[in-house]
Amino acid sequence: MPVSFPPEFEKRMQVILKDEWESFVKTHQSASPTSIRINPHKTKSWNENKIPWTDFGYYLKERPAFTFDPLFHAGTYYVQEPSSMLLEQVIKQTLDVSIPLRVLDLCGAPGGKSTHLLSLLTKDSLLVSNEVIRSRAQVLAENVVKWGCSNVVVSNNDPEVFQRLPGFFDLIVVDAPCSGEGLFRKDPGAMQEWSTDHTTLCSHRQRRILKDVWPALKENGILIYSTCTYNPDENENNLTWLAQQESIQQIPIKLNPDWKVEPVVAGNLIGYQCFPHAVLGEGFFFAAVRKSSQQTEIKIRTGKSFHLASKKIVEKLSSWVLCPEHFCIIQQQDLLLLLPAERFDEFNFLSQQLHVVSKGTAMAEIKHEKLIPEHSLALSIHLNKLKFISFELSLEQALTYLRKETLNQLDTEKGFALVTYQNHPLGWINRLGNRINNLYPAAWRIRQAG
Repeated sequence: MPVSFPPEFEKRMQVILKDEWESFVKTHQSASPTSIRINPHKTKSWNENKIPWTDFGYYLKERPAFTFDPLFHAGTYYVQEPSSMLLEQVIKQTLDVSIPLRVLDLCGAPGGKSTHLLSLLTKDSLLVSNEVIRSRAQVLAENVVKWGCSNVVVSNNDPEVFQRLPGFFDLIVVDAPCSGEGLFRKDPGAMQEWSTDHTTLCSHRQRRILKDVWPALKENGILIYSTCTYNPDENENNLTWLAQQESIQQIPIKLNPDWKVEPVVAGNLIGYQCFPHAVLGEGFFFAAVRKSSQQTEIKIRTGKSFHLASKKIVEKLSSWVLCPEHFCIIQQQDLLLLLPAERFDEFNFLSQQLHVVSKGTAMAEIKHEKLIPEHSLALSIHLNKLKFISFELSLEQALTYLRKETLNQLDTEKGFALVTYQNHPLGWINRLGNRINNLYPAAWRIRQAG
């Protein structure tokens, strides 16, 4: 079907693309490619076409019903647009990812950049994954839980709050909210919402975000800025504006010419633009800069300390995880949380400075002096599966479980047990002798008919 672009957008893009305009239009008459990024902590390969700029991404031949794939719910992969996975190239070329880093994903929801970062960073790094909109922060927290890492704090804060953490982060990723022009093919409704006034509003908001978060980046730290739009005012012009406000150094990224990512030069700065008629993905802009100005770094003051779990509880829960010596367990009311021991003070400090949605891995709830295992522990890459009785489910049984319906034909000896699909944990059940309680989180259950 013919594509009806907004007239002002069409006029600007014809100037930018020149002879490539017709190819751009034709591409928008075809379906977007479907792609996933695997979780390297849970699976090592996929039988599909590799996305060349990432170690973890694959193009799928067709779009399956992800809702009805238990492996999706187990966190073995994330459904993500291919162009945005170029983040990996930027990180690998600007940072030493073999050493522990402090990283902020400022606009984190729904979780694509954050889960990608967790695949690239060392397990003793620290990721703060933030989302300003509360409802989206809950979605972000869910996707982080599925990824299974404990070295992450999910927060719900306005960017200006991070001024409380001057010089704290080695890397800040700002995947800024934008006019969404690069997603017109995937979301035709975005074209109906587009206007020049909206792009101007987005540009002003993006500049405020950059200004607010800049103090939190340490001296010589890296800021990666990205959008899913083509608008220069939201892309390279924002970098020019930042260079006028702050001392920054451009960082060119080496990209394979076969990928057909277009460099965008703005004065002494350079960014990179993906166009869907050239790159097998959607529209995406990205750039990296280094902070060259002096920045005082905040000293961590823990103040009120976390409440460590009792020795009795720690002795019992330690066997639930692999390498327990690398972790500590804290108690918040009736909830027991697993935190990386080396990052204990930082988790404590951040919990005082930010509005935290989740942190570490929730291990168990204390209920009537019993320890009820938490769903996030089942999905954790640190879970000691050998500690628990487990049941391997068929596809039909797995979908029954994910709908939070009653499972039958399982051993009904009493006690908690893990349920798995293709050896990947899905969650917990509680066997009560004469029946089985399905402990899958009610808010996560599949509501659609298969």
